[in-house]
Amino acid sequence: MRLRVRPVRRLAGVTRVPGDKSISHRSALFGAIAEGVTDVEGYLEAEDCLRTITAIEAMGAEVTRKGPGQFRIAGVGARGFAEPPDVVDCGNSGTTARLLVGVLAAQPFHTVLTGDASLRRRPMARVAEPLRRMGAAIDGRADGTRLPLSVRGARRVTAIEHVSAVASAQVKSAVLLAGLWADAPVTVREPAASRDHTERMLRTFGVRVASGDRTATVTPGRLRATSVRVPGDISSAAFMVVAGLLARDGGITLEDVGVNPTRTGILDALRAMGASLQTVVDPASLEGDVEPTAALEVAPSALRGTTVAGATIPRLIDEVPVLAVAALAADGVTEVRDAAELRVKESDRIAAVVRELGKMGARIEDRADGLVIRGPQRLRGAHVASGGDHRMAMALAVAGLVADGETLIEDAACIETSFPGFAAALNALAGGDAVTVEA
Repeated sequence: MRLRVRPVRRLAGVTRVPGDKSISHRSALFGAIAEGVTDVEGYLEAEDCLRTITAIEAMGAEVTRKGPGQFRIAGVGARGFAEPPDVVDCGNSGTTARLLVGVLAAQPFHTVLTGDASLRRRPMARVAEPLRRMGAAIDGRADGTRLPLSVRGARRVTAIEHVSAVASAQVKSAVLLAGLWADAPVTVREPAASRDHTERMLRTFGVRVASGDRTATVTPGRLRATSVRVPGDISSAAFMVVAGLLARDGGITLEDVGVNPTRTGILDALRAMGASLQTVVDPASLEGDVEPTAALEVAPSALRGTTVAGATIPRLIDEVPVLAVAALAADGVTEVRDAAELRVKESDRIAAVVRELGKMGARIEDRADGLVIRGPQRLRGAHVASGGDHRMAMALAVAGLVADGETLIEDAACIETSFPGFAAALNALAGGDAVTVEA
């Protein structure tokens, strides 16, 4: 599938984005190991999250789809998972693979996990190493650092204190999940705070989790089924926000977007660039461990360059490609530092941003851990490719909306990974066929 994108002058209207990918994954996996029935509303029915549902079904959880985004998960309890009859294919989903390894590290049977070509290139040592210390037997390609991975869970899980070399919610979550079956509390320390969806959701499922600035400690225990409401994904919303900022006219409102503080780095960065961006928080979403939500009100804005680095990076790591598009329209220098993690995402996103936006006339300096962009720069329509990376595909589409001439984006089916209906949502705001889907 490819997208043909035409420039537009005006974007206006009210819209919603699909459910949060990170929260959807966790709701399914936690519901599967809980005691009782968990109802999930707003689940992201995109390829990655459906991989998690397929995985838990393969190990014995009963999942019923009640309607669009609505699922009922009959949990099997702490020890109810059974050895799957076949290899578990995680597709392109790093979250499925890494969180599942954490749970499987405590299951007394053998499982093999694999994924697509992109996922098989992504690093797994950062998850496998602490889980081996907890007693799991994990082996695989490249000395057990790449999928496919063979996992034989420990019958007795040893508690550890893990100091993570990277701020990664997936690493943290894998260790905390294995810690549910440990012989004592398990702690993870990070160099910077990563997203805290796991800690919040575990508490709603009745597990004791203590959180500090850069630490999280789980006390072993059983999960009790509950109801989960998944808000709109702020990572998906970021593409619409930047499109609205770069339009010459109009104004858009995005309803029911998750604004967990560990995920709102993109909003902070855009405001530092001078964006007209208002966050209207739903007061009811600020109670307890519920994920906070808000309406985002966006108006066309004259942007200026900024520097994004340090502790902000984990809070916007998935949004850097579209931040680069915003930076190309900004007056002055925008610098992204401390973001070497972008090299090991669905693609090498630093290289992809430089290469594909370069085809549209952008001049971007490639650094080992980030980017330097001097703006403003005019873009021209071009023939570009996503490289199978959904974030790149959508960032290129936003760039196409403000470029001179048409842009053709190859390999755009990957957008279904996180944002089904992306083209239709943009067209509704544009009031016409700004984005055409082609076979």
